Parts: sequence; structure tokens; C-alpha cells
Amino acid sequence: MSYLTESLKIEILMMIGYGDRARTQCEVVRLFRETHPDLPPLNQGTICKIEAQYREMGHVRKVPSTRQAVVNDDTMLNLLLALEENPITPARQLARDSNLNHKTVLKIFKYCYERWASPPLPPSIPADRVV
Repeated sequence: MSYLTESLKIEILMMIGYGDRARTQCEVVRLFRETHPDLPPLNQGTICKIEAQYREMGHVRKVPSTRQAVVNDDTMLNLLLALEENPITPARQLARDSNLNHKTVLKIFKYCYERWASPPLPPSIPADRVV
């Protein structure tokens, strides 16, 4: 889909139409292939994504990707303290309270668990024997 310029995406939206004259995605794929035989063929998923982006955002410009949140030690400590205060608090609630994505909160918990909760092996058991 990277080869589709903004003008091609607008052309696809015009091919879809609106109201009683709306075309199906299959018809749009066929019409686009007939109109632009030099371009790689589209599939229905691409048409669906373009239409969904237009309905959601009102435009078809390329949306810059969001960068991964930078989480410092204070934020991690605050999350762990909040979890210690109330262990049944959902990750989504903790994420809302700390202005983070809930997946970021889950990654923080996984990181902390792997780093601090896994007990070290006794010296009598070699590491290659652990199942």
C-alpha cells in the first residue's frame, strides 16, 4: 500500500462512491485494475483500510506512526507501588492513571517479573538441566 499516493487513495474513494451508487470492494478492485494496469493490483483489504481511515479520520493522508513511550524508573516505580496498594487493579486502569498505553504497562510488569521475581538457581543445579 506504500505505492499508493494520496491522489490514488482519493481516486479509490471516488470509485467507491456513496449512497445508492456505492460499489462493492470487488468492483472497486476490478475498476482500479482496469484504470491503472501499470500499478500492482489491489486487494479488498487495502480498499477496506483506505475506506476505514477516511471514515474514521476524514482524510487519507499518511498518518505518522506513534513512537514507543519512554518510561523512566519513576514511572515504573509508581506503577509497581500502585499495584502493590491494590493488586486487583486492572492494567488498563493503571495505564489510564499514568497516561500510558495498557500494552506498555503489561510490558513493564513482564520486564519487572522477569528481572526480579525469577529466583536464582541453586549452585547444585546446572542451568542446562532446567526444564
